[in-house]
Amino acid sequence: MSNLHESLVQGEATLSVVGLGYVGLPIALAFAEHLDVIGFDINAERVAMMKKGIDPSGEIEPDDFQNKRIAFTHDAKDLARAKFHVVAVPTPIHASHQPDLTPLLAASKTVGQALKPGDVVVYESTVYPGCTEEDCVPVLEAESGLTMGEDFFVAYSPERINPGDKVNTIETIVKVVGACDEATLDVVARTYDLVVKAGTHRASSIRVAEASKIIENTQRDVNIALVNELSIIFNRIGINTYEVLEAAGTKWNFLKFQPGLVGGHCIGIDPYYLTWKSNKLGYHARVINSGRYVNDSMGLYVGKQTVKRLLARDINPLEARVLVMGLTFKENVSDIRNTKVIDVIRELESFNVQVDVVDPQASADEVKEEYDLDLKAAPDAGQYHAVIMAVNHREYVGMGEGDFKALLKAGTGTVVDVKGIFKGKTGSLDYWSL
Repeated sequence: MSNLHESLVQGEATLSVVGLGYVGLPIALAFAEHLDVIGFDINAERVAMMKKGIDPSGEIEPDDFQNKRIAFTHDAKDLARAKFHVVAVPTPIHASHQPDLTPLLAASKTVGQALKPGDVVVYESTVYPGCTEEDCVPVLEAESGLTMGEDFFVAYSPERINPGDKVNTIETIVKVVGACDEATLDVVARTYDLVVKAGTHRASSIRVAEASKIIENTQRDVNIALVNELSIIFNRIGINTYEVLEAAGTKWNFLKFQPGLVGGHCIGIDPYYLTWKSNKLGYHARVINSGRYVNDSMGLYVGKQTVKRLLARDINPLEARVLVMGLTFKENVSDIRNTKVIDVIRELESFNVQVDVVDPQASADEVKEEYDLDLKAAPDAGQYHAVIMAVNHREYVGMGEGDFKALLKAGTGTVVDVKGIFKGKTGSLDYWSL
């Protein structure tokens, strides 16, 4: 075991990364600057694009693929050449808000079939505490016929990548590592130290490492839920939420969270993994569940408020046409998974409002497949009763009163500004924000 790290560095052993999405591809390319890497993904089309230096997610530039020691493949048999395996597949939830371990267990099966004595498996997927040892290890053992702790070794090192963030990257974020024993912990930490300039934090156990990741997003979720609930209250009072937050933010210890739609594959999902585990242990997580309820309802709330603004202007929703600008789960990314903008759209459609959707970052094909929604290439000038700025992509942030008037019928109408970035920039137009 102690020689595995040296073998990797000297090119005598190979590292594999299983799952080449938003998490897996960046870490695979980072390792490939120092080590021989096998990049594996089950999607043959994605693999073909990466072989050409194209990131299907649009996060990584073509130049970043150059001069890397990596072989991309969709053939699971190639994993047998690796001694150190990093699993970075999605961990979504079911419609019932329960963990969906299907991708994780499928990846574990694939890796298990490739395992050899002395191999190390590191999981990066966000899970509840105990998942690695209770759910993944039995699959590895069943498929390989080997015993964890004797024949192969397991660690957990959660991904902390923030999609679209070019400042807080793999290299600059401390890497948390937990392992089945001290020797494995040392090997895994030293290996990540090759690519993580900020260094590694050695957790006392795999479960501590698992828990540390899941509470990062749970903490953000609960805090955002608080300001979302405050925005509902302040709307009824008749004061602007962002003005209140600006005033409160003058105190040194005020936490500067903002209201918004909480979606994506992290903050909007991870708390459900923790609450599910909590329920299994006989405890109902009241604060976390309440936060999830508030955040999950905000898309419906924005939709209803838009309809109210239309009615206040004597516009029949049956005759209304609304433009939604932005569909991805956050600004400046192409990822549409678990976007809460879709809740705004569906709520408007429930009132029979005609909704057009544009997004310069999203793939029209992916939107159609995921949501059965036709993405427009460009809005129709002068045709809308309301414009909803749902996602503040870089293409939109410079807009002003004239731009909105050009989209609205007769140059007048409602601007719904979810993130509050156009406050004071819409002139005489009817304006509302969270």
